[in-house]
Amino acid sequence: MDFKLPKPGKKTDSTLLALVVLLLAVGLVLLYSTSAYNGRVKFNDPAYYFKKQLFAGLLGLAGMYLISHMDYHRLLRYAPLLYLISIGLSTAVLFVGSSINGSKRWLALGPLSFQPSELAKAAVILFLTWVTEETRQKLSGWRFMVLVFASTVPIVALVGSNNLSTAVIILGIAVILIFVTNPRYVPFVGIGGAGIAIVAVFLSLESYRLERLAIWRDPEAYEKGFQTIQGLYAIGSGGIFGKGIGSSLQKLGFVPEAQNDMIFSIICEETGLVGACLVMLAFGLLIWRLMVTSVHAPDLAGTLIAAGIMGHIAIQVILNIAVVTNTIPNTGITLPFISYGGTSVAFLLVEMGLALSVSRFEK
Repeated sequence: MDFKLPKPGKKTDSTLLALVVLLLAVGLVLLYSTSAYNGRVKFNDPAYYFKKQLFAGLLGLAGMYLISHMDYHRLLRYAPLLYLISIGLSTAVLFVGSSINGSKRWLALGPLSFQPSELAKAAVILFLTWVTEETRQKLSGWRFMVLVFASTVPIVALVGSNNLSTAVIILGIAVILIFVTNPRYVPFVGIGGAGIAIVAVFLSLESYRLERLAIWRDPEAYEKGFQTIQGLYAIGSGGIFGKGIGSSLQKLGFVPEAQNDMIFSIICEETGLVGACLVMLAFGLLIWRLMVTSVHAPDLAGTLIAAGIMGHIAIQVILNIAVVTNTIPNTGITLPFISYGGTSVAFLLVEMGLALSVSRFEK
């Protein structure tokens, strides 16, 4: 792999780096508090989930450091290969994937499990940037937009067959990158219609997805609405300042698998409205810093990479909090850096390394 140290005078974006480390550290504390009960009950180890997340975080930090010291222009050369690998792994999930909690999204690698859909997000950001760099001088207007949007269809179809929420995130990333390259509003009416049609098709393919819509409208009428109701109880019982770290009652089996998608509800219960707002503020600052990196990037490739990462984080945070508060139907999406998930944390940190690489070459 090619390495290129930053030019003299270009230093690491300390603000972006500090925000990433802060979210990772706070996430580990909140995860331990949330998961200790389940770890003790299931594995006789209250630190079980914490230790696995810490290991993934350390791997991710190593990856972030290495990627941040690479020239992102050279990394783009490998974008098509990375995209093909992502498609291959996502295809493998359909045939030899492992099911966890009823969802077939993982590939088993010995004692470890790997979620290819997390790789797909980073792969799509790099691949669409590469496609744009290769075609923007040859195509324009509708033809360019259709080409970029169509480039995401294979991975969206594969990922969406068993993970609709991640497919929606990938579509959102594609739309953001198209808009950054071609900022006109009218064509997005067609793109929006196509995106809605794709989501509608995936919803109709599986009955449980339509059931989630019904549960969202009236969770008390369905047995599967239990998680949503208990999550709302947790949010409401936290009040302004919360019950204190480690003092949640809802994590004691009332909110199933609280350390995963519903962790924000436990954050609200233990730290209250103040703690929840501080967590959202940290994410807001991270998104703002990624936007600054995108605006000040030296070229279009850097702008698209940083904007794609910004879009990924923003969409995922909004979707997770919206699900936990029952603003939208349950989609099974994690809260970045905080929810339990080693693959997610590792690849998020690799994406942060890409953003740091772009920041080192800022104008």
